[in-house]
Amino acid sequence: GPGEGSARGEHTHGEPVLPRPRPAVRRSSVRGQILAALRTALVTGDLRPGEVYSGPVLAERFGVSATPVREAMQQLAQEGAVEVVPNRGFRVVERSPRELAELAEVRALIEVPVMLRLARTVPPERWAGLRPLAEATVRAASSGCRATYADADRAFHSAVLALAGNQQLVGVAEELHRRAQWPLVGGGAPGGGTRAELIADAHEHTALLDALIAGDLDVVRALVGEHFNGAE
Repeated sequence: GPGEGSARGEHTHGEPVLPRPRPAVRRSSVRGQILAALRTALVTGDLRPGEVYSGPVLAERFGVSATPVREAMQQLAQEGAVEVVPNRGFRVVERSPRELAELAEVRALIEVPVMLRLARTVPPERWAGLRPLAEATVRAASSGCRATYADADRAFHSAVLALAGNQQLVGVAEELHRRAQWPLVGGGAPGGGTRAELIADAHEHTALLDALIAGDLDVVRALVGEHFNGAE
C-alpha cells in the first residue's frame, strides 16, 4: 500500500556490527511466534480473504526479517489457509459456504463415531479431567475474541479425541478444525461466529461433558449431532 516503501532498509544500518550469528533456537521461536500471530490475524479478520500479502510487508509489520514470515506462511499454505502467488506473496483463501459445510461434514464423520465409542468406554473420572478445558471454552467465548475461542475450542476437541490414543486421528482432526476456523474472518457469511453463537457453542461442550460423566449415551448422541450440525 502507499507509504510502505518508506520504511524499507531502516533495519539494515548497524546489522553488520553483530559479530555472532543468532542461535537457531531463537529463530525457530520467532517463526513460532509469527505463525501464532498470523493465525490470530486470520481468525480475527486482520488478514482479509482474497487479499494478497507480501513477505517483506508482513515482516515490517511484525518487526522481524522476512525469513521467519516466509517460513510461517509456507506452513499456512500447507494447512490450506493461504495460497502462494508467485512473485507477489500469499493470498488468504476465501472459503465458500459449501466448503464450510463440507468441512463440517468431514469433521462429523470422523469425530462423532469416535466420541460415541469413547462415551461407552472411558470412565467418568477421565471425562471429569476435561472440565477445565470445557470451562476455558466458555470463558473464551465470553471474551468475544474469535481467535481466543478458536484455540480453546480446538484444545477441547483435541483432548477428547486424544482419549482414543490415536495420534494420527488427533492430527487429522486438528487440521480439519483449523481449516473450518479460518473463515471465521467473516468473508460475507452473515453472523458467522458472533459472541452469542460462540457462547452457545461453548455451553454445548459443558453439557456434553456432563452427559459423558453421567454415561447418558442418548443425550451424548443428541448433543454431538447438534454440535457438528451447527458447526460453522
